[in-house]
Amino acid sequence: MRLFASAPPRRTTAPFSLVLAAVLLLVGGLLLALPDRAAAADTLISQGRPATSSSVEDGTFGPEKAFDGDPATRWASAEGVDPQWLRVDLGPSATVSRVKLVWEAAYATAYRVEISADGVTWTRLATETAGNGGTDDWTGLTGQGRHLRVHGTARGTPYGYSLYTVEVYGTSGTTPPPTGAFTVVAAGDIAAQCTASSSSCAHPKTAALAQRIAPAFYLTMGDNQYDDALLSDFRNYYDKSWGAFKAKTRPVPGNHETYDPAGPLAGYKAYFGSIAYPRGEPYYSYDQGNWHFVALDSNSFDDPAQIQWLKDDLARNTKGCVAAYFHHPLYSSGGHGNDPVSKPVWRILYAAGADLVLNGHDHHYERFAPQDPDGRATAGGIVEIVGGMGGAEPYDIETVQPNSQKRISGTYGVLKLDLTDTTYTWQYVGVDDRVKDSAPTYACH
Repeated sequence: MRLFASAPPRRTTAPFSLVLAAVLLLVGGLLLALPDRAAAADTLISQGRPATSSSVEDGTFGPEKAFDGDPATRWASAEGVDPQWLRVDLGPSATVSRVKLVWEAAYATAYRVEISADGVTWTRLATETAGNGGTDDWTGLTGQGRHLRVHGTARGTPYGYSLYTVEVYGTSGTTPPPTGAFTVVAAGDIAAQCTASSSSCAHPKTAALAQRIAPAFYLTMGDNQYDDALLSDFRNYYDKSWGAFKAKTRPVPGNHETYDPAGPLAGYKAYFGSIAYPRGEPYYSYDQGNWHFVALDSNSFDDPAQIQWLKDDLARNTKGCVAAYFHHPLYSSGGHGNDPVSKPVWRILYAAGADLVLNGHDHHYERFAPQDPDGRATAGGIVEIVGGMGGAEPYDIETVQPNSQKRISGTYGVLKLDLTDTTYTWQYVGVDDRVKDSAPTYACH
């Protein structure tokens, strides 16, 4: 049985139906030609738009692949789990008249096509309860909103859900194409006490990778130098690798920077100088494009001066996208685990509509779905990334946290963040130059 919102007609194109179409055309089949002419009048409004998904099988099957216009690429969800969803941001006030889905072998037997103005409340446009894969072409739809979602509820195979193409037709919203694009490289937990003369020394390799990416600037998420972050160690180790682009680096301190016998952050401050202390404190902010970046010292989140500065800084912000970075993650599946010291800062960031938080401390890579400070998944939440694989010895994954979408341990690398005036996405790139994970593309709040 097939159910429709406002009874829209539906056309399924699979190998059998292609043969049938050919026969009808030979017999005099204007029957199919007329609907195709009507469909051709629709405008494709989804190609290249920001996309997100409930999960990905791995980094080569990101949600953006279903909207890139390439029939050979595809999105694939995690295997063996229901439900799963794929979502595209069409811009405000988009009107949808047609949705075409091209399934890979891992198809849905049951799914819904839904639309939403805010990404929270969804209206059903069409429902499938007996899907057979191939191509599903939903025409005659009537829907208005910003976000369109394909919500799979039953798999047709033991695997996951996989779509080569999702094409949404209608009238586009008013959001202009993304502009102001730039790239940032980020990592935490970087320089062990070793140099490139040792083949097992990782931080020279992550530094070389970071330079090859050639970003607008670099972020570090603390524990820049091990073990006690002495000035002499910064000069002997960090400076010989990540120090090559020190002038373009925007660092924050970690707990190891507090171990210096000369005083907490003494070596860190002496090495980085005004780069890390542009306003005389180890916390600061700056802008790039339509992004506001907030660099914080999570060793002193109990300092009322830093907390008040953060509130005032966010109140003054005029940029549309906000990223914050500091050492201790609120949520982590690694050896250190969740760190509640960061929760008050998360509450401030969440109330200000911040988009992205970057952390180190645990020596692995991990990305989380948008969530609120209490760990509840929500489309309006903050995306957190743990990126502590800059060179220090890796930690194992221990207790997987809710909303954790991807975890990698044992592979050194950096975050390659690609940002525009309205969106952000990233890749975790290993020192072998291979992409280990590709994130969804998120729209700024």
